[in-house]
This record gives sequence, C-alpha cells and structure tokens, in this order.
Amino acid sequence: MSEEIKNSEAQGAQPERKKRIFSAIQPSGTITLGNYVGALRNWVKLQDDYDCIFAVADLHAITVRQDPKAFRRNILEAYALFLACGIDTEKSIFFLQSHVHTHAELAWLLNCYTQFGELSRMTQFKDKSTKHADNVNAGLFTYPTLMAADILLYQADLVPIGADQKQHLELARNIADRFNGIYGRTFTVPDGYIPKVGARIKSLQDPTKKMSKSDENANAWVAILDKPETIMKKFKRAVTDSEAKVCVGEGKDGINNLIGIMSAVTGKTDEQITAEFEGKGYGDFKVAVAEAVIEEVRPIQERFDKLIADKAYLEEQYRRSAELATKISQRTLDKAMKKIGYVAR
Repeated sequence: MSEEIKNSEAQGAQPERKKRIFSAIQPSGTITLGNYVGALRNWVKLQDDYDCIFAVADLHAITVRQDPKAFRRNILEAYALFLACGIDTEKSIFFLQSHVHTHAELAWLLNCYTQFGELSRMTQFKDKSTKHADNVNAGLFTYPTLMAADILLYQADLVPIGADQKQHLELARNIADRFNGIYGRTFTVPDGYIPKVGARIKSLQDPTKKMSKSDENANAWVAILDKPETIMKKFKRAVTDSEAKVCVGEGKDGINNLIGIMSAVTGKTDEQITAEFEGKGYGDFKVAVAEAVIEEVRPIQERFDKLIADKAYLEEQYRRSAELATKISQRTLDKAMKKIGYVAR
C-alpha cells in the first residue's frame, strides 16, 4: 500500500476505488511469446492502475487428460513464471484456482442459469471436441460457465481478453444479466479490456494463425523459457515473403508479424523499425528480432530459475493469496445462494 493511501486513510479520507480486473491462464507447461506479450506482460502493467486478481486456472486444465506428476509440475512452474514476469503479490492477489473452493461451487449454480444452446455455440468447444474426439466430456462443454464463475465471484469490472475470448466474456455477461434480472443485482456485469499493442502474436511458420504451443510444428512458436540458441534458430526459420523489404504491407504477413514482435519487445514504432532496416535483408532482420526477444526474456528466465528452486516461498505466496481470494469470493457466493433461497450455513 502506498504512503499516499496510508496517509489519506489516517486522515479519514477514503481512497478512490480502483476498477477491479480478473484474469486467469491455464498451466499448460509452456508459456509462449504470444502468451507473454498478449497477456502476462499486460497483467504486470495493469497492477499499478487497477485492483488486480489473477489465477492459475488449474481447474480448467483437466478437461483434457493430464499426467499427474507433469500436471503438478506445470502448475508450480506456471505460478513461478508469472511471478518472474512481474506479477507482484504485494500489489495483486495471485492464487491457484483449485485452492479456492468457491469457483467450483458457483460454477454449479451458474450451470443452472446457463442455456444448453449457449454452451453448444461456443467455438472452442467445437474445436476441442474435434481435437480430443476420444474425450468429449461434460467439463469440456460446461467450462465456459466455470470461466463465468471465475470472473463474477470477484465482481470484476474488466477482464483482459484476446479476440478468441470475446465469446466467453459475452456468455459471462449474459449469465450475470440473467441472474440479476431474476433476483436483483447480484453480480457486476464485466466489460472486456483489450490491449492495444501486442494482443496477437502470430505463428512464425503460418503468420495467418495465432502463435500457439499446440502447433505441431515446434518452429512455429517461441517459449519464454527457450534457450537463446533455440530462439535464434526459430526466428531464422520464420516464414517471410519474396520482396525482401522490411516494411508493413498487404500480403506480407510474415514480416508484419516480425515487425509486430520487434515493436512489442523494444517499444519502437513500425516506422522506426522500417527506417532502421531500410536497405537490409530479411536475414539481418530475423537475427535482430531474435536478439531483441532473447534480451527481453533473459531477466525473466533468471528470476524463474531462482523462484522455482524456492518451493517454500512459492507456497507462502499462493497460500496467502488463496486466503484473500476465498474471503472476497465467499461473500459473492453467499449472496448468490441467499438470493436463490438456500438456508444460510
């Protein structure tokens, strides 16, 4: 808490309420450059201006079968990596979703206020059903309702989203409106927060698609924890075009993507990058982009190595945050249950 807020509270003045943001990322085992630029780095920037609540969405992860040992490791590594990227538990609440029981409880209640047709229209359900045809489980179908519970539990004003999450946020808004319409105002109806810069880093091999670790071609994506030589190799193999001119343009998806990445990690504008590489070939540009990315992730990798080796510190952080998250979310859950008509605990 800043000295300014402490002093104002001591004098009896109430500090202006910051808008609350909620966001969560699954512990996939690999955080890509796209995840970092599009989500994690923006989380870090938001902490000074908003009341931030973040989570590792480990409940969502089991819609796909997980190896228990690898899953446990991925959860801890994701938590450590988010801290390494700059999530500050002195500024924000950052917990493991499975440690806060209210998420699963509210999700069940909201399932009963969500229409089957709404869930069946979710494009990610259709995509994942195709990819995991041998395990089209009920959780895969209803996890957007759990996502709605994640958000609504904390009365979030804003939810950072990419283009592929707009549909899920709209469902959360619809559920909140429906519940509020029946029982009176219970949930804040959240708005989306869409970052203006670096929201969608594209595949290095097919720059018409989003960068994703699920891509079968390992050269298509860069992981935050990739070794420098691996990062360099992947960028050198990045798909470009035959024009050999570093500039933004139609039909230049590969170069547009590389310029976007360079802009995201250096803060330079497209125009500055174009001027800097005027007369230079794609080979030089690919190396420069790779070097910029390597320098961006180097301090993150160093902090991650220290954090993942200190399990006691990690446990202290996620337990403390889970206690705070439970306290906040329990109030919302109790309010919703009372509205429905449940007997108080």
